[in-house]
Amino acid sequence: MTGFRHVVLFTWVEGTTTAQVDEVAAKLRELPAVIPEIRGYSLGSDAGVNPGTADFAIVADFADRDAYLVYRDNPTHRAVVDSMKPLIASRAAVQYEL
Repeated sequence: MTGFRHVVLFTWVEGTTTAQVDEVAAKLRELPAVIPEIRGYSLGSDAGVNPGTADFAIVADFADRDAYLVYRDNPTHRAVVDSMKPLIASRAAVQYEL
């Protein structure tokens, strides 16, 4: 596989509810239908197998860096990110070539 991958890990603020996480996940799952540059998209809450992990992850695949930038700057994506900000205690991300 060739392409470009974007991985994001979130830790939620204390008190974030399952309903809030489910709402975030639902909004994120809508993005592939809105942003055609997304080639692959998966997300989910931590399975709770190991200690010291993040709470939530997103893995998004694109044809290339330019397609990722279209996603990053897409107004619908930006609106979802903005709606998540009050729930985020920490965020880590990495992008890399496949």
